[in-house]
Amino acid sequence: MSENIFIQAPPVLKTARLTLRPISLNDLEAMFNYTSSENVARFVTWSPHKSLDETKVFVELVLNGYEQGNHLLWGIEYEQKFIGTIDFVSVNDQHKCAEIGYVLSEEYWNQGITTEAVKKLIDYGFNELKMIRIQARCFEDNIASQKVMEKSGMLFEGILRKSMFVKGLHQNIKMYAITDDDYINS
Repeated sequence: MSENIFIQAPPVLKTARLTLRPISLNDLEAMFNYTSSENVARFVTWSPHKSLDETKVFVELVLNGYEQGNHLLWGIEYEQKFIGTIDFVSVNDQHKCAEIGYVLSEEYWNQGITTEAVKKLIDYGFNELKMIRIQARCFEDNIASQKVMEKSGMLFEGILRKSMFVKGLHQNIKMYAITDDDYINS
């Protein structure tokens, strides 16, 4: 992120079914349950976690980012269970642009949960952070993520051919975005 957005952790955000909240060390086991899944890791840049310690390193990185005021990552809580994360992977305050990333436990796929969380973060990005553009990207063959972005009001902008080297392959990346004008007119 280009500059500190928060002094501490991001605020708690609520939707009809979800609570988006800062993560804590209490979330380690639940996070490891999905980060260790081959299916969950298939369409993300990281490999499945092999141990709880690997997950702990990530959580501690996020907690340190909260303290530094430069990490905007929320845990997704559904029916009082920690089931995933959503974040602004980057925020460029000068250009008023942000990028959303998300991951969800496989047990909760295809229930509209990620779309609900993304819509809330888009709302927060435009109304609270005063962004002009919010984007998200996914691997070209990640159909589920494409549907999330489309249902969240983002428009397909194109394919960034072989733009990311992940897990030994140069991946084509699909780019989606929503602007403040799109958001206001939706």
